[in-house]
Amino acid sequence: MAEKDTIFSSNVKYNGIFSFSDFYKFCYDWLIEETDLIVAENKYTEKIIGDSKNVKVEWTGTRKVTDYFKFEFKIKFEIVGLTKVEINQNNTKIKTNKGDIKVILKGTLIRDYEGKFERTSFQKFLRAIYEKWVIPSRIEQYEEKLIGDCDEFLSQSKAYLDLEGKR
Repeated sequence: MAEKDTIFSSNVKYNGIFSFSDFYKFCYDWLIEETDLIVAENKYTEKIIGDSKNVKVEWTGTRKVTDYFKFEFKIKFEIVGLTKVEINQNNTKIKTNKGDIKVILKGTLIRDYEGKFERTSFQKFLRAIYEKWVIPSRIEQYEEKLIGDCDEFLSQSKAYLDLEGKR
């Protein structure tokens, strides 16, 4: 069984005006282009309450780093009270959305994701020695890379929301 260590866990909250469809596309494109993740949507639910709706979206993004290491991102979008609004921008009316959004991100470093060191107890022992004495600096290096990618995604999504809301 692969060893999974959650290295990063954080979230971003925003309340205001933003285009949900544009934000959704921005996040998806950023993850694919900047981090080379393969992103899959695991869940998308909408609950309509009057003239607003609550939306929940869950993504899983993975990337094989080496034959031994793999990055996994778990991203949840929770949107509450999403309503359609019209705003004036440069004397033109633009249709957009307003609501509360929360982006939750967990970054996981998966070691031995193919289970090559799991076949016998001796191989498990060798894996423990390998990780403790041979590659500890490499593990640390990949953990730092994962933290950097996760932090940058949250920073970019927050910056996008701040920019969109101030238009």
